[in-house]
Amino acid sequence: MVVKDKNVLVFGSGISGEAACALLLKEEAKVVLYDGNDKLNPEAIRAKIEGGDSESLEIVLGTLEGEMKEELLDKLSLVVMSPGVPTDLPIVNEMREKGLPIWGEIELAYVFGKGDVLAITGTNGKTTTTSLLGEIMKNYAQSSFVVGNIGNPYTSIALQTREDSVIVAEMSSFQLETIQTFRPRVSAILNITPDHLNRHHTMEAYIEAKENIAKNQTEKDTCVLNYEDDVTRAFGENIKSKVLYFSSQRILEEGIYLENGQIVLAMNGEKTPVCHVDELNILGTHNHENAMAAAGMAAAYGVPVDVIRRTLKEFQGVEHRIEYVAEKNGVVYYNDSKGTNPDAAIKGIQAMNRPTVLIGGGYDKDSAYDEWIDSFDGKVKKLVLLGATRDKIAETARAHGFEDIEMADTFEEAFAKCVENAKPGDAVLLSPACASWGMFKNYEERGDKFKELVNNL
Repeated sequence: MVVKDKNVLVFGSGISGEAACALLLKEEAKVVLYDGNDKLNPEAIRAKIEGGDSESLEIVLGTLEGEMKEELLDKLSLVVMSPGVPTDLPIVNEMREKGLPIWGEIELAYVFGKGDVLAITGTNGKTTTTSLLGEIMKNYAQSSFVVGNIGNPYTSIALQTREDSVIVAEMSSFQLETIQTFRPRVSAILNITPDHLNRHHTMEAYIEAKENIAKNQTEKDTCVLNYEDDVTRAFGENIKSKVLYFSSQRILEEGIYLENGQIVLAMNGEKTPVCHVDELNILGTHNHENAMAAAGMAAAYGVPVDVIRRTLKEFQGVEHRIEYVAEKNGVVYYNDSKGTNPDAAIKGIQAMNRPTVLIGGGYDKDSAYDEWIDSFDGKVKKLVLLGATRDKIAETARAHGFEDIEMADTFEEAFAKCVENAKPGDAVLLSPACASWGMFKNYEERGDKFKELVNNL
């Protein structure tokens, strides 16, 4: 699509929206950046956009209504949605009714970029798998990029890509809602458990968004799926692309699996040992699954096993994912701030091998906490709760017979209670099962605060 001299609306500021604006300005479009938050500072937004001082960029904040709205909608050729903006807003429905093409930031980047995309989605494990696959590609390809929900928008690098580039992209359900032609050479759905139901409303809508990752793939492409997840296993029976399963629980005829602790790659009738899980630097069965998914995607793309093996052994893990912080006074501290939903936080608990004092609670994403509480299974000796969900979680815990609970009003107070309750030989784990919003800007800020408090002990 040629956007030169066309009027394009970018809906939603933030990192993705600003990167989309920069790409469109480079392609000489006339850009309107719209955000419903009238408290934002337009000059501060301009300063963050490359080429933001251009007369071709107009910034509109607040409610769009009346004549101004009609005039704006009538002149548009394209709408680009930031992933944080719900696609069922009345104004977005109006745009659809007018027949305006509505793309996501990922679609925009894909249309203007070159090279092959390897795309990863799933409720949990996306960032670790994306980072690991990104390292494999760095060791294999001449030109590689790691983008997407990992904090580096695809649009920010799209115009730098070449025909021989490999783009490893972490994709959220929000980003996958708005793709049109996006077609990864290799895709992966790691797992699907309830999350973001406050945005998608139903589990069916959430699953549909995730499964969009493979909707444009053909029989020349590959989709890597978790055999042990009922949803992803069933999905593999109904798609056009080749399917490669991974499993931590059984030996597969074709796929990636664990055998006596060894990651084995079975493809095209050959079985190749990759490495033993004890050689990995990332803890827990879920991380063994992430390693298998990354290895499977790389192998499907044609990366030699020796490159995969070397990278798996070298990979040190990802910040805020069961990250070892320090040992202080015989107590080991782990930062798993990325445990923003119950399923992710269960993985954090399962990776602990000592009595654990756990920090939980935060923003309420309408999650149920029963399975998370059940996963404590004698490992968690004390639960310290804070945030909007603390009463809901405490009630669930007591209903499941867990009574060792303390409440905190601030993050600092929660941390102090953990230090007080932890004895030499214990672990203190930040794995809250909730988002950080309301107390922190994001899970990274929450994890950084935890590490600062640990290092100040």
